[in-house]
Amino acid sequence: MDLLNKMLNIVALPFSLFSLCLLLPPFHFFKFALSILSSISGQDVVAGKVVIITGASSGIGEQLAYEYARRGACLVLAARREKSLREIANRCLELGSPDSISVTADVSNVDDCKRIVESTITRYGRLDHLVSNAGITSISMLEDYEDITIATSIMDINFWGAAYITRFAIPHLRNTRGKIIAMSSSASWLPTPRMSIYNASKAAMVAFFETLRVELGSDIQITIATPGFVESEMTKGKHLAPEGLMNVDVNMRDVQVSVLPIASGQSCAKAIIDSVCRGDRYVTEPTWYRVSGWWKAFAPELVDWLFSVFYIAKLGDSPTDSLSKKILDLPGLRALVYPSSVYSPGVKTK
Repeated sequence: MDLLNKMLNIVALPFSLFSLCLLLPPFHFFKFALSILSSISGQDVVAGKVVIITGASSGIGEQLAYEYARRGACLVLAARREKSLREIANRCLELGSPDSISVTADVSNVDDCKRIVESTITRYGRLDHLVSNAGITSISMLEDYEDITIATSIMDINFWGAAYITRFAIPHLRNTRGKIIAMSSSASWLPTPRMSIYNASKAAMVAFFETLRVELGSDIQITIATPGFVESEMTKGKHLAPEGLMNVDVNMRDVQVSVLPIASGQSCAKAIIDSVCRGDRYVTEPTWYRVSGWWKAFAPELVDWLFSVFYIAKLGDSPTDSLSKKILDLPGLRALVYPSSVYSPGVKTK
């Protein structure tokens, strides 16, 4: 076995380079031809289809609900905040959804995930799209957690919440040859300090749904979304504090987001649904975030150094003394990169 592995160590690289040079041009030409045919034949129409959206009470989930409503989809909106959900469901009816219901649920609870799907089938008898969007973030160094088990809630909601509801939805999505939209993040490949648990949860989502794509084959289409900074409660400063409570801290938001432009939630939702209707495997919005993945793949040491210099303050200094915050505090920059929506009051911490 060791001899075989040594032989593979020698031949794997040159064989792979040769194969890529040989196969990539025709493969990409084939993909380009398929995209042309797809544009001619038209995108998939969502009017009348049944869509579950988790984490629909705010942020990208709320905007996805509105965009699906404009396109005539029937909606099942799930989140923990009942009042917000009902208001959004009513707004969806005004925007054109034939029917929209809300299901108060916590996706980290497996029974709640099962109930969301059962409520959908009881109401509509089918399921066409599952949007697994619910998520929370944290802004803490790992060493800041006195009780590290507090951080498990991030994985419970972001990863296990997606896995639970997907498990219950698969049989119904198979019946309709439906679609799964997995809301990961560009954080899944970026080593942003103070977000190690969140980044890991989003990377786990990518690995999970990529593997599931192979398991399910062509029965169910999976689109993995990896947005950058987009209007949401997260970009308003809401995060899980090391003490275990949800907190709103705009100063720490400024440290983490810095001068990276915060994209419109509405434009992000439209781009994601357009991508799903085209049958894309991945969608990144804003699209320029894809470049960061190339840097991470080809110059990981440089990326690590840049993120350290940019985000880590000197020993003994506050995180707000980091270069990322100092640059943002330069005159006029904050107004240039932050939309007015991130300053709106009333972010709920429950």
